[in-house]
Amino acid sequence: MNITANAENTIKRNSMINGDCIHVMKQLSTASVDFILTDPPYLINYTARDGRKVRNDDNAAWLKPAFAEMYRVLAKDSFCISFYGYRHADKFIHAYLAAGFRMAGHFVFPKRYTSSTRFVREQHECAHLLVKGYAKEPAYPIGNVIDFAYSGNKLHPTQKPVSALYPLIDTFCKPKGLVLDPFAGSGSTLIAARGAGREFIGIELDSNYHAIATKRLEALA
Repeated sequence: MNITANAENTIKRNSMINGDCIHVMKQLSTASVDFILTDPPYLINYTARDGRKVRNDDNAAWLKPAFAEMYRVLAKDSFCISFYGYRHADKFIHAYLAAGFRMAGHFVFPKRYTSSTRFVREQHECAHLLVKGYAKEPAYPIGNVIDFAYSGNKLHPTQKPVSALYPLIDTFCKPKGLVLDPFAGSGSTLIAARGAGREFIGIELDSNYHAIATKRLEALA
Protein backbone atom coordinates (compact mmCIF):
# COMPACT_ATOMS: atom_id res chain seq x y z
CA MET A 1 0.00 0.00 0.00
CA ASN A 2 3.00 2.30 0.45
CA ILE A 3 3.62 3.59 -3.08
CA THR A 4 6.02 6.39 -3.98
CA ALA A 5 4.95 8.35 -7.03
CA ASN A 6 7.17 8.38 -10.10
CA ALA A 7 6.73 8.23 -13.84
CA GLU A 8 6.78 4.43 -13.89
CA ASN A 9 4.07 3.80 -11.31
CA THR A 10 0.79 2.18 -12.19
CA ILE A 11 -1.61 3.64 -9.68
CA LYS A 12 -3.77 0.93 -8.21
CA ARG A 13 -7.08 1.26 -6.46
CA ASN A 14 -6.99 1.31 -2.67
CA SER A 15 -3.55 2.94 -2.71
CA MET A 16 -2.03 5.66 -0.56
CA ILE A 17 0.61 7.49 -2.56
CA ASN A 18 3.43 9.72 -1.29
CA GLY A 19 4.01 12.51 -3.78
CA ASP A 20 2.98 15.85 -5.25
CA CYS A 21 -0.69 15.50 -6.17
CA ILE A 22 -0.36 17.44 -9.42
CA HIS A 23 2.36 15.10 -10.69
CA VAL A 24 0.61 11.99 -9.37
CA MET A 25 -2.76 12.89 -10.89
CA LYS A 26 -1.06 13.21 -14.29
CA GLN A 27 -0.56 9.43 -14.05
CA LEU A 28 -4.31 8.88 -13.76
CA SER A 29 -6.40 8.46 -16.88
CA THR A 30 -8.90 11.14 -17.84
CA ALA A 31 -12.35 10.60 -16.28
CA SER A 32 -11.08 7.65 -14.23
CA VAL A 33 -12.39 8.54 -10.74
CA ASP A 34 -16.02 8.74 -9.66
CA PHE A 35 -15.85 11.24 -6.80
CA ILE A 36 -13.33 13.61 -5.24
CA LEU A 37 -13.40 14.58 -1.57
CA THR A 38 -10.47 16.62 -0.36
CA ASP A 39 -9.20 19.05 2.26
CA PRO A 40 -6.48 21.18 0.63
CA PRO A 41 -4.34 23.74 2.46
CA TYR A 42 -6.30 26.90 3.27
CA LEU A 43 -3.49 29.30 2.21
CA ILE A 44 -3.18 30.74 5.73
CA ASN A 45 0.27 29.48 6.76
CA TYR A 46 -1.37 27.66 9.66
CA THR A 47 0.66 26.58 12.67
CA ALA A 48 -0.96 24.29 15.23
CA ARG A 49 -0.53 24.86 18.95
CA ASP A 50 2.13 22.16 19.02
CA GLY A 51 4.06 23.72 16.14
CA ARG A 52 2.92 21.36 13.36
CA LYS A 53 2.37 22.93 9.94
CA VAL A 54 0.77 21.98 6.61
CA ARG A 55 2.91 21.78 3.49
CA ASN A 56 2.19 24.46 0.84
CA ASP A 57 -0.19 26.34 3.14
CA ASP A 58 1.90 29.48 2.59
CA ASN A 59 1.30 29.88 -1.16
CA ALA A 60 -1.34 29.39 -3.88
CA ALA A 61 0.95 28.34 -6.73
CA TRP A 62 -0.49 24.81 -6.65
CA LEU A 63 -4.16 25.78 -6.43
CA LYS A 64 -5.23 26.20 -10.07
CA PRO A 65 -3.05 23.36 -11.44
CA ALA A 66 -4.39 20.97 -8.80
CA PHE A 67 -8.04 21.71 -9.56
CA ALA A 68 -7.36 21.52 -13.28
CA GLU A 69 -6.06 17.97 -12.79
CA MET A 70 -8.95 17.10 -10.48
CA TYR A 71 -11.38 18.18 -13.17
CA ARG A 72 -9.58 16.13 -15.82
CA VAL A 73 -9.46 12.87 -13.84
CA LEU A 74 -13.05 13.14 -12.57
CA ALA A 75 -15.69 11.27 -14.56
CA LYS A 76 -18.24 13.29 -16.51
CA ASP A 77 -21.41 14.21 -14.62
CA SER A 78 -19.78 13.60 -11.24
CA PHE A 79 -19.17 15.49 -7.99
CA CYS A 80 -16.21 16.97 -6.17
CA ILE A 81 -16.33 18.30 -2.60
CA SER A 82 -13.53 20.54 -1.40
CA PHE A 83 -13.03 22.07 2.00
CA TYR A 84 -11.63 25.60 1.79
CA GLY A 85 -10.52 28.53 3.90
CA TYR A 86 -12.99 31.40 3.99
CA ARG A 87 -10.23 34.03 4.04
CA HIS A 88 -9.25 33.02 0.51
CA ALA A 89 -12.61 31.82 -0.78
CA ASP A 90 -12.18 34.01 -3.88
CA LYS A 91 -9.00 32.18 -4.87
CA PHE A 92 -10.61 28.78 -4.42
CA ILE A 93 -13.69 29.76 -6.40
CA HIS A 94 -11.56 31.18 -9.18
CA ALA A 95 -9.61 27.89 -9.33
CA TYR A 96 -12.82 25.83 -9.48
CA LEU A 97 -14.32 27.87 -12.28
CA ALA A 98 -11.08 28.09 -14.25
CA ALA A 99 -10.86 24.29 -14.17
CA GLY A 100 -14.41 23.92 -15.50
CA PHE A 101 -16.36 23.03 -12.37
CA ARG A 102 -19.79 24.41 -11.59
CA MET A 103 -20.68 25.26 -8.01
CA ALA A 104 -23.73 23.26 -6.92
CA GLY A 105 -23.87 23.59 -3.15
CA HIS A 106 -22.20 24.56 0.08
CA PHE A 107 -21.68 22.69 3.35
CA VAL A 108 -21.18 24.00 6.87
CA PHE A 109 -19.72 21.83 9.61
CA PRO A 110 -20.44 23.31 13.07
CA LYS A 111 -17.72 22.52 15.59
CA ARG A 112 -18.27 21.65 19.23
CA TYR A 113 -15.22 23.72 20.09
CA THR A 114 -13.44 26.97 19.14
CA SER A 115 -10.42 26.37 16.92
CA SER A 116 -9.13 29.96 17.16
CA THR A 117 -10.25 33.42 18.23
CA ARG A 118 -9.62 36.68 16.41
CA PHE A 119 -12.46 39.03 15.55
CA VAL A 120 -14.84 36.12 16.15
CA ARG A 121 -14.54 32.63 17.60
CA GLU A 122 -13.92 30.15 14.77
CA GLN A 123 -16.53 27.42 15.25
CA HIS A 124 -17.19 25.89 11.87
CA GLU A 125 -15.59 24.45 8.73
CA CYS A 126 -16.99 24.79 5.24
CA ALA A 127 -16.82 23.05 1.87
CA HIS A 128 -18.06 23.57 -1.67
CA LEU A 129 -19.98 21.00 -3.68
CA LEU A 130 -18.71 21.11 -7.27
CA VAL A 131 -19.99 19.41 -10.41
CA LYS A 132 -18.31 18.33 -13.62
CA GLY A 133 -20.95 18.25 -16.33
CA TYR A 134 -24.55 17.70 -15.29
CA ALA A 135 -24.64 15.20 -12.45
CA LYS A 136 -28.02 13.85 -11.36
CA GLU A 137 -29.44 14.98 -8.06
CA PRO A 138 -29.00 12.37 -5.30
CA ALA A 139 -31.93 10.07 -4.68
CA TYR A 140 -31.80 11.03 -1.00
CA PRO A 141 -30.23 14.52 -0.62
CA ILE A 142 -28.54 15.23 2.69
CA GLY A 143 -28.64 18.47 4.65
CA ASN A 144 -25.87 20.99 4.11
CA VAL A 145 -25.17 21.36 7.85
CA ILE A 146 -23.21 18.36 9.16
CA ASP A 147 -21.98 17.83 12.70
CA PHE A 148 -18.21 18.01 13.11
CA ALA A 149 -17.01 15.77 15.92
CA TYR A 150 -13.68 16.75 17.42
CA SER A 151 -10.92 14.52 16.08
CA GLY A 152 -8.37 15.89 18.53
CA ASN A 153 -6.08 16.60 15.57
CA LYS A 154 -3.84 13.92 16.99
CA LEU A 155 -2.75 12.52 13.63
CA HIS A 156 -2.74 15.72 11.56
CA PRO A 157 -3.05 19.42 12.49
CA THR A 158 -6.24 19.79 10.41
CA GLN A 159 -7.59 16.24 10.81
CA LYS A 160 -11.21 15.87 9.70
CA PRO A 161 -13.52 13.43 11.51
CA VAL A 162 -14.46 10.33 9.53
CA SER A 163 -18.06 10.71 10.70
CA ALA A 164 -18.41 14.01 8.80
CA LEU A 165 -16.93 12.59 5.60
CA TYR A 166 -18.90 9.35 5.42
CA PRO A 167 -22.28 10.87 4.45
CA LEU A 168 -20.64 12.94 1.70
CA ILE A 169 -19.18 9.82 0.10
CA ASP A 170 -22.33 7.76 0.62
CA THR A 171 -24.46 10.43 -1.05
CA PHE A 172 -22.30 11.72 -3.90
CA CYS A 173 -20.25 8.69 -5.00
CA LYS A 174 -21.94 5.86 -6.87
CA PRO A 175 -21.96 2.42 -5.20
CA LYS A 176 -18.56 0.68 -5.46
CA GLY A 177 -17.16 3.83 -7.09
CA LEU A 178 -13.62 5.18 -6.84
CA VAL A 179 -12.95 8.07 -4.45
CA LEU A 180 -9.90 10.32 -4.90
CA ASP A 181 -8.37 12.53 -2.20
CA PRO A 182 -5.39 14.48 -3.60
CA PHE A 183 -4.63 16.04 -0.18
CA ALA A 184 -5.16 12.95 1.92
CA GLY A 185 -3.38 13.98 5.12
CA SER A 186 -3.81 11.25 7.72
CA GLY A 187 -6.23 9.30 5.52
CA SER A 188 -9.64 10.10 6.98
CA THR A 189 -11.32 10.34 3.55
CA LEU A 190 -9.93 6.94 2.60
CA ILE A 191 -11.15 5.34 5.80
CA ALA A 192 -14.60 6.84 5.24
CA ALA A 193 -14.56 5.56 1.64
CA ARG A 194 -13.74 2.05 2.78
CA GLY A 195 -16.50 2.21 5.38
CA ALA A 196 -18.94 3.31 2.69
CA GLY A 197 -18.02 0.38 0.45
CA ARG A 198 -16.08 2.45 -2.08
CA GLU A 199 -12.54 2.10 -3.40
CA PHE A 200 -10.04 4.92 -3.06
CA ILE A 201 -6.82 6.58 -4.10
CA GLY A 202 -5.13 8.94 -1.66
CA ILE A 203 -2.20 11.26 -2.34
CA GLU A 204 -0.15 13.02 0.35
CA LEU A 205 2.96 15.17 -0.10
CA ASP A 206 4.25 14.96 3.47
CA SER A 207 5.99 11.63 4.08
CA ASN A 208 5.17 11.69 7.80
CA TYR A 209 1.41 11.99 7.26
CA HIS A 210 1.59 9.51 4.40
CA ALA A 211 3.09 6.99 6.83
CA ILE A 212 0.37 7.70 9.40
CA ALA A 213 -2.39 7.24 6.80
CA THR A 214 -0.83 4.03 5.53
CA LYS A 215 -0.68 2.62 9.05
CA ARG A 216 -4.33 3.54 9.67
CA LEU A 217 -5.41 1.78 6.49
CA GLU A 218 -3.32 -1.29 7.18
CA ALA A 219 -4.97 -1.57 10.59
CA LEU A 220 -8.34 -1.92 8.84
CA ALA A 221 -7.16 -4.62 6.41
